[in-house]
Amino acid sequence: MTHFVYIIQSLKDGSYYIGSAQNLEERLARHNQGRSQYTRSKRPWEMVFIEEFPDKSTAAKREQEIKSRKSKAYIEKLVRTPHQS
Repeated sequence: MTHFVYIIQSLKDGSYYIGSAQNLEERLARHNQGRSQYTRSKRPWEMVFIEEFPDKSTAAKREQEIKSRKSKAYIEKLVRTPHQS
């Protein structure tokens, strides 16, 4: 089943959150409803980056790759690049 890696940006403070999910609309709604503890205090969020993968495992590896860079500059470069999904 198709999975996605996504980056959302807080409209409150400009920070980013990286995640993966099968249903992007539902996941973004959960972030904006405050149902994710980590993102609750920085609502609202908007989707700024999406990559599509054939399965959950591949998406999880890509999510960890992005997170392991620990680089806001890298995330901002991804966000500025046209979506590859």
